[in-house]
Amino acid sequence: HKIDLFEARDKLGGLNEFGIAAYKTVNNFAEKEVQWLLEIGGITPKLGIELGKDIHLVDIEEDYDAVFLAIGLGGVNELSLENEEVFGVANAVNFISDLRQANQLKDIPIGRNVVVIGGGMTAIDAGVQSKLLGAENVTIVYRRGEDQMSASVKEREHATSAGVRILTNLSPKRIVAKDGRLEEIVFAYAKSKNGDYKIGPEELNLKADQIFKAIGQTCKPVNEEVNANSKKIKTKEEGRIGSRKIWAGGDCSHLGEDLTVTAVAQGRDAAEDINKFLNNS
Repeated sequence: HKIDLFEARDKLGGLNEFGIAAYKTVNNFAEKEVQWLLEIGGITPKLGIELGKDIHLVDIEEDYDAVFLAIGLGGVNELSLENEEVFGVANAVNFISDLRQANQLKDIPIGRNVVVIGGGMTAIDAGVQSKLLGAENVTIVYRRGEDQMSASVKEREHATSAGVRILTNLSPKRIVAKDGRLEEIVFAYAKSKNGDYKIGPEELNLKADQIFKAIGQTCKPVNEEVNANSKKIKTKEEGRIGSRKIWAGGDCSHLGEDLTVTAVAQGRDAAEDINKFLNNS
C-alpha cells in the first residue's frame, strides 16, 4: 500500500521528538528511528500540514481508501487565572519541545525561581530541566497528595535528588504580576479524600519569575462527529471509528493509556484491521 504521512510540524517523530526531556533521549534517538522506519518504502512524509487547518478530515476521507489518526493530545489545559498571559508563564510542553530542538541550550531562557504546576511526567521533566539549565530554586506543586501523582516514585526521587522541591495539596489561586512582570504565585492549601477535594483558607506564596503549566493535555477536536469538546476519540477495539474508513490510536483514543507501548500496539492493531478492510473492499 502507498501511504501519505501528514505531520503538522516541520519534523517527524511526535512525542519522542518533541515531548520527552532532552536528558532522557539523547543522540537524535527519535530521528534515527524515523529514518529506519522510512526505509521500509512507500511512505511519503508531508510536513507542515495541520489537520483542521491545512487539510480537513472530510476531504482526506474522500481522497484516501483509509485514514489513521495518531494526533495525540495536542491541546494543553489552562489554569484560568488572572495574569496567566503575563511574560514568564508558559506551558511545560512547549518548554520541553523548545529544549529538544535548540542547537544551544544557552538560547533557552530560565528564571531564578521556577514553579512547575502539575504532578505528571511532564512536570518532573520541566522541573529537572529547569534545574539543569541553572535555575536557583525549582518547585513542583501538585494539587493533590503525593500518592496521587501520576509521575512514578523513581521519577520523583530523581527530581528531588537533582535539587527540585516537590510540594503537594496546594491549589493555584492567584498569579501576581507588577508592571507586566511575574512576581509570585499564590496557592491555597487543599485536602483530598475519597474523591472529595476541598480548598481551605490558608495560603502559600511562592516567589516566581517563571511558571510552567503541566496540568494535563487534551485531544484537539477534529470535528463534531469524531470528537466534540476536546474529548478523546471513541473507537472500536481495533481502532475503527464506527463504520467509517477512519481509525485512531494512541493518546487521542479513548482506549489509550498515555503509554508509548499502548500507542504502538494500537497502531499495529489498526494497521492489521485496515489491511483486512482494504483486501475485502
